[in-house]
Parts: sequence; C-alpha cells; structure tokens
Amino acid sequence: MKDEQPSRRSFLRTLATSAGGVVIAPSLLSAIEGCMPHTNAQVLSSSASGWDRVPEILRRIVPPTFPSRDFDITSYGARGDGSTDCSAAFKSAIGACNAAGGGRVVVPAGRFLTGPIHLRSNVNLHVKDGATVLFSRDPRAYLPAVFTRWEGSEMMGYSPFIYAFEQENVAISGTGTLDGQADDANWWPWKGGKQAPARNALMKMVEDGVPVANRIFAEESYLRPQFIQTYRCRNVLVEDVHIINSPMWEIHPCLSTNVTVRRVKIRSHGPNNDGCDPESCRDVLIEGCEFDTGDDCIAIKSGRNADGRRLKAPTENVIIRNCVMKDGHGGVTIGSEISGDVRWVFAENCRMDSPNLDRALRLKTNAMRGGTLEHIFMRDVTIGQVADAVVHVDFLYEEGAKGPFLPVVRDINVERVTSRKSKHALYLRAFPNAPIVGVHLSNCQFSDVASASVLENVQGLTYDHVTINGKPV
Repeated sequence: MKDEQPSRRSFLRTLATSAGGVVIAPSLLSAIEGCMPHTNAQVLSSSASGWDRVPEILRRIVPPTFPSRDFDITSYGARGDGSTDCSAAFKSAIGACNAAGGGRVVVPAGRFLTGPIHLRSNVNLHVKDGATVLFSRDPRAYLPAVFTRWEGSEMMGYSPFIYAFEQENVAISGTGTLDGQADDANWWPWKGGKQAPARNALMKMVEDGVPVANRIFAEESYLRPQFIQTYRCRNVLVEDVHIINSPMWEIHPCLSTNVTVRRVKIRSHGPNNDGCDPESCRDVLIEGCEFDTGDDCIAIKSGRNADGRRLKAPTENVIIRNCVMKDGHGGVTIGSEISGDVRWVFAENCRMDSPNLDRALRLKTNAMRGGTLEHIFMRDVTIGQVADAVVHVDFLYEEGAKGPFLPVVRDINVERVTSRKSKHALYLRAFPNAPIVGVHLSNCQFSDVASASVLENVQGLTYDHVTINGKPV
C-alpha cells in the first residue's frame, strides 16, 4: 500500500514532463489524478483523512436569512378553525412576501386547512407554536400536476404538500405542526394494489426514454405525493417544525444545494414514510432531528435506474449529526434509488434505539440500480437495539442480480459505534463479480448479538479493537 501512491504520482509526473515537451500545470495534473480509477489501496487509505473534509463542507452550508418582515396569513383571509380552506390566503401571503423582497409568512396559533403550499424565493414559512397546518385529504386539491420526482423517477404528478421549484432562499420554520392527515383510510391505502399500475407504467416510461413532460400521473394515478419537496433549489432550511401523518416521504430535497434540516421532529408510520431523503443534492446538513418513521429515518438517494443515469447527479457531502432515530427500517440509509452515485456521507453523535428499528447503517442496491456508493463514515453512534444488523449492505434488494448495472460499494468506515442488542453485527452481501471493497471497523463493541455476521463477497474487511459479545474479532 505504501508503494502504490508514489508510483502513481511518478507516472503522472513523467507524463507531465515528457508529453512532447508540453508541461502540464499542477492543477491539471491533480485533475488527471482525480479521474484515474481507484485501487484497493486507495480505498483502504481514504478513511484516514475522510473526516478532515467535514469543516470545509460545513463552511459551505449556510442557512438562508430573511428580511424582518412578517406576512400573517390571517391578514389574507385565513381562518384557524380547522375547516375553512386557507389555500388562497397562503398563496396571497407568499406572493406578497416574495414581491416585497422576502420575509416570513407567519402561521399563528390555530388550525389552518389548506391544499398545497408553493414556496417562492426569499420566503420563510414560519409556523408558530400552537399552530397546525392541516393538509387537505382531497387528492384533487393537489392538481394541476407539477414537475416532481417519485421514487427516483421524474414525472408530472400530484403536487407535494409543500413544494418549491427552482427557487432560492426558502425555509420552513417554527415550532408548530405540519399535519398531512394521512392514515389507514386516507393516502396510505394507495400503497397496495391501487398504485401498482401507475408505478409500473412510470418505470417503463423511464426505461423507454419517454420525455418527462409526457409522463403524466395525476388524477387517479394513486402515486402518493411527498410532504415537503424542494426541487432544483438553492439555500434551503427546514427547522424546528413537527411533521406528522405524511402520505409518503416527509422531507425530500431534490437536485438542491446548500440544504439544512435541523431540530425537526418527525412522527409518521405510514408506508414509505421516510423521514428525510436528500436526492441528487450537494452540501446537506441534517442535525438535531428526531425520527420516528414507518420506513427509513434518513435515506440518501440519487435517482432510479435510467433516470439516475440520465441526470448523472450524485448526492455528495452529507453531514448527519446529533440525531435520534426511533422506529424505522434504517437509521442512516443509502439507497435504493442511487443510480446517480452517492459519496462522502458523514454520520456522527447519533442515538438509535427501538425494537422496530431494523438497521443502524444500511446500504441497499442491486444490478438494476447500479451506482457507486463510496466514502461512507459513521462514528460515535450509540445503539440500544436494532432488529436486524448494525451495518447492513445488500446487493440483493428487490431485483437483486437481475440487471446489467453492477453496483460499486467501497470505503465504509465505522468508528466508536456501540450496540446493546442486534441479530447480526454485520450483514454484507454482494456479487462474486462485484464485491464490497474496504469496510473498516475500529473501536466498536457489539453486545447481545444473536447470530453470526453474514459476509458474502467482501474484500478488505478490517477490524481494529472490535468486540462482538465481549470477544475480540
């Protein structure tokens, strides 16, 4: 491993000084080096410096600020009686705030019923303590269709409940509640047979290259809307609010840059009720949040299958810290819609504990998704119990090996992670021709582990001061 890096640099220096007398600038030399394929030695060495990237990422993540102007929705006709439709009042207040150059659209104490809320640049939707925004249960309220992404595929579909498209400086703040009013009678039943025909049709359109404008899934398509979606936005903040009863994913920044999600409390146990899903985003901070969900607490994504490869927009530079994960399929999850790649994910100082939390760190992919998942770091995470494995990487998710796009998973680093109870410590399954490369565990203690680790097609697995059930590995 010591000899690989110098020889590689020597080759590049030779190229720089002997290419027909042309001298290549150092900056270009570095760019060429960055494009060369990773070797196992490089993968194994990156963990030493990965956390050093965090301060620079944090310097770029700056929450938006807003002028000290308030636009109270009750001044625009809203009534907090829980039954009056306040959609027009929200729209008018947001329009006035945007036209004035920005500020806060304030939701005071009360219960305000509305359809979708479309944010505009320089608007902070501020939900005060004692305020609840109730979202209509009538699917027709979320029409006409908008440009959105559904399970990693672009389409024209129901508007997310709170939606921003190609805006800058947008926020949702305050200690009030956002209530999607989804339950076993509303929105959630669509997960069953109702949504399957439209879901299958959308997937086929994606593979056939149908233009997004022609992928129309609106009335009676039964593809549930997300709760909050910022699409192609810059400078996004979601702060302090409580989110309950979502139809589907709760917070979904997509193709957005400079995103902060902090001190948000999410409690929603419906199907596909992921807590926060940054997809094809860059520079994301998720901190101080509490997740109690019906699916993954945090799920990092980058597009599904042909759409992910078409857009080629990875998610990168994600920092997760000081969060609490309760129920969910995974605490920190990457996948399964990751065809556009994911890299440089950092999770630290989190607490996870529930018999209904399946895994702590979860990576899920297959040969239809493909994608490269690399440079994943977790440290100082305290786990009470998880139902399955502490670290779970599975290439056999859904379609499994049925596809031509072999996943690449490499450089996973787990440090100072403890758990009190789990079925497995590790569950790592890859393909013989596409192994998982470079999983490093250091200073970890896994207690009350019921079964042996599952390890299939893993290269470069290392342990440093790791115990399972009190015994050194």
